[in-house]
Amino acid sequence: MSALHTAAPLSLCHHVLVFDSGLGGLSIAREIIAAAPGCRISYLADTAYFPYGTKNDEELIIRIEAVLHKAIGQLAPDIVVIACNTASTLALSHLRQRFNLPFVGVVPAIKPAAALSATKTLGLLATPATVSRPYTAQLIADFAGDCQVVRFGSHSLVASAEASLCGHSPAQSHIKHELAGLLQQPGGDRIDTIVLACTHFPLLAEALQQAAPHISHWVDSGAAVARQVGVWLGQVAPSVARPGPVQFFSTQAYGQLEIPKVEQVLNRELMVCTHLLMPAEPITGVQHGKN
Repeated sequence: MSALHTAAPLSLCHHVLVFDSGLGGLSIAREIIAAAPGCRISYLADTAYFPYGTKNDEELIIRIEAVLHKAIGQLAPDIVVIACNTASTLALSHLRQRFNLPFVGVVPAIKPAAALSATKTLGLLATPATVSRPYTAQLIADFAGDCQVVRFGSHSLVASAEASLCGHSPAQSHIKHELAGLLQQPGGDRIDTIVLACTHFPLLAEALQQAAPHISHWVDSGAAVARQVGVWLGQVAPSVARPGPVQFFSTQAYGQLEIPKVEQVLNRELMVCTHLLMPAEPITGVQHGKN
């Protein structure tokens, strides 16, 4: 009688969905891949509604919930990372109420920056919306009360970060001009640590460092988000068979996305997918609350 052979059980891995308005969240996805290389990563950019920092708050909440409702229904992730400061600040609590999934958001890295600064003078480089939000002011009061925090908001650097992965490297003169908006403010000459409080800005890290070589520390939220994802990996069951390439979705197609550059950022192969396209108009039929 022949022996019975049973197939070895498949080793499952976790599926993490990283969401941003554009390409900035790739800086977060990179850190998650480095810290947890066994995870499958899906990336979703809401390009049809980019940039978030110029939009009405209530419309943004509705839009974010609608896009993620569709994405979660189609992709079935185990964990969702909101890799955008604006979206995290506005929508994270709504998303946690609506969806029965772990959500991880991003917070400007003010606390670790304050600990690193020898001069106790920080630069906060963000979008104008993040710079002006009461949430940011509260973080400064809570974690950098003994520091002077010089703030500057730049839409232009966000656009430069997007362009850098779409065939248009930003001119160094432009990067220096934007940084001057921070460093030439009163107290700017004492800044030794800069908080990159927009997930797009780490994509420009090399250019920023070349433009301001005297800055001792450039601090972003990527590693902290990856650590928080790691906490959830130990608490939720894995659901997919293998990591595979990063699946890249956008709500409006990127015509000039340079896939090799994105793969270099992520240190993983990229597969562009097209079945999560959504119109740019805000969707008003989404109701807040649990499913």
